[in-house]
Amino acid sequence: MAKVHLPVVEPGSMQSSLRSDGSRNWVQPADVTGRFSRARKLVFVLLIGWWAILPWLRVDGRPALQLDVEHRRFFLFGATLNAQDTYLLFFLLTGIGFSLILVTTLLGRVWCGWSCPQTVFLEGMFRPLERILEGTREARMRRDAGPWTLDKTVRKTVKHLAFVLLAAFVAHVFVGYFVSTKALFQMMRGSPSQHPEAFAWAFALTAIFYGNFAWFREQLCIGLCPYGRLQSVLIDKDSLVVGYDTQRGEPRGKPKDTSTKHGDCIDCKRCVVVCPTGIDIRNGLQLDCTACTACIDACDEIMVKIGKPIGLVRYDSASGFEGAGKKLLRPRVFVYLALMVIGAVVATVSFRRRTDFEANLLRVQGIPFVVEGPLVKNAFTIHLVNKSSQKMRYVIEPEASAGLVFNIPLAEPEVESMSGITLPVTITSARAGFVQRGIRIKIRNVTTGKSEVMATGTLLGPMGGM
Repeated sequence: MAKVHLPVVEPGSMQSSLRSDGSRNWVQPADVTGRFSRARKLVFVLLIGWWAILPWLRVDGRPALQLDVEHRRFFLFGATLNAQDTYLLFFLLTGIGFSLILVTTLLGRVWCGWSCPQTVFLEGMFRPLERILEGTREARMRRDAGPWTLDKTVRKTVKHLAFVLLAAFVAHVFVGYFVSTKALFQMMRGSPSQHPEAFAWAFALTAIFYGNFAWFREQLCIGLCPYGRLQSVLIDKDSLVVGYDTQRGEPRGKPKDTSTKHGDCIDCKRCVVVCPTGIDIRNGLQLDCTACTACIDACDEIMVKIGKPIGLVRYDSASGFEGAGKKLLRPRVFVYLALMVIGAVVATVSFRRRTDFEANLLRVQGIPFVVEGPLVKNAFTIHLVNKSSQKMRYVIEPEASAGLVFNIPLAEPEVESMSGITLPVTITSARAGFVQRGIRIKIRNVTTGKSEVMATGTLLGPMGGM
């Protein structure tokens, strides 16, 4: 696959998150308004709202999405999975991965700027609160550079206390995806000593979220997240990215400067001061760009003020910026689509073949068989697991086989939801003329009448019937 080489940008310029000596420069992005800013705020509200209410939603009386690790059961929008079904999560994870690859190939890093949890929580919750409590970019920068006055101390204290509360809220909702909401509220009302594990998780997550959204911020995207480093192989010259039209904008110059001919860019650096990672989009496609579109709204605002067409900074492809137009359908898109279709077919077959219970015929440990006079006895157990969300009744029916006598004390067991039982099975055959053979036992779900499982084993005995 063709690579798009990212330009090397000198750190320390203007608002970069790194100074020239490698130390961190605290990024204070300015406020921006515009069509993309309004759309992102709406997306953030919808995503945060959906994330917060999802643990409360029920499908057929069960949580819509819950990963109950303690009881080893998983609820996924109506499907109930247990530990034996975890292999099915492979298809879910790979499907998300291929979808992200395809979206990146078509639309660049739209995931980062619009739906990544890091962006959604930081730009949708923490930074708006910071602007309310500390004011505009200029006010925040002046306060940070100034001495510790009473006003600064109060504002910083209130802000970080509010950040801790927000982090605690995020942590507790996150815990709600692993325990029931009822149990979560009981834990919150009770003493930490009554549920130390859940309290430890909530406390640790609160600390992690607070440290991330209050201090680490854009450094997660720049230094830790591997996705930004993959963009050079995931995108090509026809992928849509946020970029600067150099043909139209260069050379830069002020509107009042009529001595030389210059482009539309007046070098106001408005696109730089609104960037949450502190880059200059005019330097080309960069690893630190999260495609948040703040620079587009900022530049459009300036273009309107000076009477120039908007779109100097815009969504476009590298080919589009060069004037060659965009090409949506290309070989790599078809390859990714083909892989996704293959994965979807395999996943569909796997989910359809899944039954709501499992049954295995297991040989009892120890002596493989017992000879009692003219008879040979084999001892087995049937391990029956109910993977559904309600109690089920089953019927155990051995397959008829000449000369075999099956002894099953409990032929119609009832099994609780997400539980299993072990049932003894003794099979007796004649010693004379004994021949090793396979046995089959059918287990039917008579509660639903929809599924059955065939458990198989091998009958052992003395060689040659001796």
